[in-house]
Amino acid sequence: MTVTSGCVSDSDCHLMSRYTVRHNVSGLGRRQDVVASVDLTGGCAPQVWLGAPAPGGLALPAAKPSMAWMYSPRGVFLGENHVVVADSGNHRVLIWHGIPDHDEQPANVVLGQPDGETEGHGAGGRGPERGMYLPTGVLVHDGRLVVADAWHHRILVWNAVPERNDVAPDLILGQDDASSIVENRGGECSAASFYWPFGIGMVGSAFWVADTGNRRVLGWLNGLPEADQPADVVLGQPDPTSRSENRGGPAGANSFRWPHDIAGRDDLLLVADAGDHRVLGWSPQPDADRGADMVLGQPDFSSSEEWPYGPHTNDRFRFPYAISLDDGGGQERLAIADTANNRVLLWDGLPKRGEGANGADYVLAQPDFSSNGENRWTSVQHDTLCWPYGLSLRGDTLAVADSGNNRVMLWRRSGAGAS
Repeated sequence: MTVTSGCVSDSDCHLMSRYTVRHNVSGLGRRQDVVASVDLTGGCAPQVWLGAPAPGGLALPAAKPSMAWMYSPRGVFLGENHVVVADSGNHRVLIWHGIPDHDEQPANVVLGQPDGETEGHGAGGRGPERGMYLPTGVLVHDGRLVVADAWHHRILVWNAVPERNDVAPDLILGQDDASSIVENRGGECSAASFYWPFGIGMVGSAFWVADTGNRRVLGWLNGLPEADQPADVVLGQPDPTSRSENRGGPAGANSFRWPHDIAGRDDLLLVADAGDHRVLGWSPQPDADRGADMVLGQPDFSSSEEWPYGPHTNDRFRFPYAISLDDGGGQERLAIADTANNRVLLWDGLPKRGEGANGADYVLAQPDFSSNGENRWTSVQHDTLCWPYGLSLRGDTLAVADSGNNRVMLWRRSGAGAS
């Protein structure tokens, strides 16, 4: 059987692909073209647009921020009662109490700035005590808000999700005090310091940090640590003081070039190693430095090549900056932001383990697995993406931080392909 593909109109904001399938008819040996529509989105379609509108073009941020507009958001968390966005370019975090249900809905709370109209790192120059510098990772766990304040080289923790603006964090990890903001605490890399911690994740009972600038992942196996508590696990380096890219050599099962995001479950840790264009998996979660058991995006653990020109496939990535895993109310689903290919890849169930794991089942924002254009080389639409940097999957809803379009989109899965 041979298959060729082309695109159907996406005017209803729901991408479909048409396949011409050639096969024998009635057992007579004759070949006939039968056209069938195959849903490459898994029934997932955009529902809510948070951020600036962009009818027919790119949405540039306003000169003055607002509680409804964003500038290059790079992280998002979708909870049962909250949406939290790292509005990275405005050096702040936005919080929606409840799940937004209409486009351009303003946030309820802003952190990192004194109000919804102030911009600039360090709270517009006020200082780091309540300010941020390119926050990226965000999550809520057991009612506590956690933010990776990446360029201040620290993790911020609030003991409850704030209900008013400009609340100072209750706990700071990775620095000596609230006013300190230098990489690795101004000294040698250690198990209690960070250099550009972009990604964070609660995986089972363990708290993991993608300590990107130190080319490693740090793990606290009993949850969120106390201040100054060193990590239990240093993954990707031979010791707590080493920080070389890929351990000073080529890529391997136990190294990173640019770890950026964390996902998983009790018995599985997944790390998006964006710089090596792959995702690594450990099962069970590691309690010490060791090689991964699974690789996605590359044919083997030693490969790290970028594939920039195409045609692209469902099993190769270009700078996968975000990853999310959810049981979907009984069915496990995996989402990976294939950032430089301007798409999100989806799997029904976890791909098989080992080298050469199987490719994605679905693709969002592109007409097929071979395409990779920014906004499909057309214009900003509800179902296009430009450098998606952050993901959060919860049941049948997927939140995407669509950084290049200065927005967050909520996609929902229903209809064809949904369970």
